[in-house]
Amino acid sequence: MDPWELRYYEDDDTPTMKTIKSATTGFAAGTVWGTVVATWYDVPRVERSVALPGLVRTLKMMGNYGMTFAAIGGVYIGVEQLLQNYRMKRDFDNGAVGGFVAGASILGFKGRSISTAISAGAALAATSAVIDVGGQTTRINTGK
Repeated sequence: MDPWELRYYEDDDTPTMKTIKSATTGFAAGTVWGTVVATWYDVPRVERSVALPGLVRTLKMMGNYGMTFAAIGGVYIGVEQLLQNYRMKRDFDNGAVGGFVAGASILGFKGRSISTAISAGAALAATSAVIDVGGQTTRINTGK
């Protein structure tokens, strides 16, 4: 294959940039999701010591969900890229292990139990493996 054609098969981003992009995207998605979740709850009662209690509560939930999603995205892609570089393979195993580590570490820490960690890790690993094996992707190869 011509070296000119090989560049289309190479990734433009380094593993570090992929991890940063994933964490940033996760933070943005989590912030939006935190806003949606905050609107489902009742507005807290008005207290003298807290100005705009609904806004303060919404901002806290946005930050909490944003940081959780950012951590999950960063750990997932970070572990996946680490395994890909270590194993020199690009297959669904990398994503499954990344999903398990992200789910077990982040959601297990938030749930504060081993059973939550294992079930969250298994759920993310299975989801990642199914998506990778099924060939689902958000990129469209135009052949250019």
